[in-house]
Amino acid sequence: MFKPSIDDMMSGKKSRYALVIGVAKRAREIADDMVKTSSTETEKSVNLAIKDFKEHKYEILEQQINE
Repeated sequence: MFKPSIDDMMSGKKSRYALVIGVAKRAREIADDMVKTSSTETEKSVNLAIKDFKEHKYEILEQQINE
């Protein structure tokens, strides 16, 4: 089972919720691309999305809130 460290993927971010949403959106993009290209990828789209974030290919942008 693929279990990446969430601390590695957070990289200074505050919101785990934002990370989950980002990974879910990226996984949906990967799944849609697989359908369009009729690709038969052996790895699940969620695992591929997690790898993208872990390798810093994608980044989560959080809105700055002035306190």
